[in-house]
Amino acid sequence: MGPLTGIKVLDLSRILAGPWATQALADFGATVYKIEKPGSGDDTRGWGPPWLADRNGQPTSQAAYYLACNRGKHSLAIDLANADGQALVRRLAQRADVLVENFKVGGLARYGLSYSDLAPLCPRLIYCSITAYGQDGPAAQGAGYDLAIQGMSGLMSITGVADGEPGAGPQRVGVAIADLLTGVYAIGAIAAALYEREQSGRGQYIDLALLDSMVGTLANQNLNYLVTGRAPVRQGNSHPNIVPYQVFATADAHFLLAVGNDRQFAQFCATAGRPELAVDARYRRNADRVANREQLVPELAALCRTRTTQDWLSALTAGGVPCGPINDLAAVYSDPQVRHRQLSFNLPHPEAGTVPQVRNPVLYSRTQLEYRQAPPLLGEHTDAVLATELGLSARELSELRDRGVIG
Repeated sequence: MGPLTGIKVLDLSRILAGPWATQALADFGATVYKIEKPGSGDDTRGWGPPWLADRNGQPTSQAAYYLACNRGKHSLAIDLANADGQALVRRLAQRADVLVENFKVGGLARYGLSYSDLAPLCPRLIYCSITAYGQDGPAAQGAGYDLAIQGMSGLMSITGVADGEPGAGPQRVGVAIADLLTGVYAIGAIAAALYEREQSGRGQYIDLALLDSMVGTLANQNLNYLVTGRAPVRQGNSHPNIVPYQVFATADAHFLLAVGNDRQFAQFCATAGRPELAVDARYRRNADRVANREQLVPELAALCRTRTTQDWLSALTAGGVPCGPINDLAAVYSDPQVRHRQLSFNLPHPEAGTVPQVRNPVLYSRTQLEYRQAPPLLGEHTDAVLATELGLSARELSELRDRGVIG
């Protein structure tokens, strides 16, 4: 049983940040009810191709994007624009421990489903709102999306090829990193609020913003600016505080060299046949190497081009120098370590037979994560959940469906 077994989550979120969080909560054992618009559902259901193939190899209506962040949930197709649909969700909220939503600021108030609406009815409810810019401030009402947040947060100012070099310019990260990191913050915030509720007996409101999350995760680059007043700049694959820590071309491809201390640098130099570089006063300490990177890096680049990638990886790994390949995803999923850690697995799927998934990275020593079911079809569990949770009869469900309240 997962560590959150017994916890019920009402998921009114869509796209990525909220669903990423609620998928993890489901992995941890929580029961997650995903509320979707009848007929269309979560926007990401239509974000294809690629599409999952059915048993005959034909594309289904299940987009890979949707399948990446919705396993373990129960899908209920309920129309929030309908007063009866709002009443159903309100009743479900009274039986839930957690509600997650990512409507625009104030968006759920028009449905009578804001925190201030639900808190008197559900005093133990933990209500997590995810927005682009937060619940207050001059930008609070603005619509936001991951790319805009990557730009506004400063991430793109430090990501990409350095000015003056071929291909220079800002670059987005290859996944929706602001959404994903906000989802990860949401998981921790919800778990902490559940723990606090054990002491106080009370729920509370969580205000999470993509902008706050992205700025907060700039880590050393934040402090590089705050302690100096100088904004960091793009510098490609190199590191602002460590040298050498970047991509180097080899005789046949590229590899990553990540020297973290002076001993490792000395070992690299010995392995490369240039031990004198490690005792050169310009390069002896990391601070010296950072100050003199413009002289050192070209020397190292010339050295790295003398051997193949595999030659470097074998020799440096044997010497304890951190390094690694640059894999595409085909190489990732054939990597012996990835295969050993069983990062990919399959779940039964009603249309395709099975659907591939990537496991939650958390491994507990005692409790087991729960991968109970594939990402649900739209409205797959509407009747079963409303009958079990709210006691609705088959006749009542039929009437609600006839009136378009449920799908």
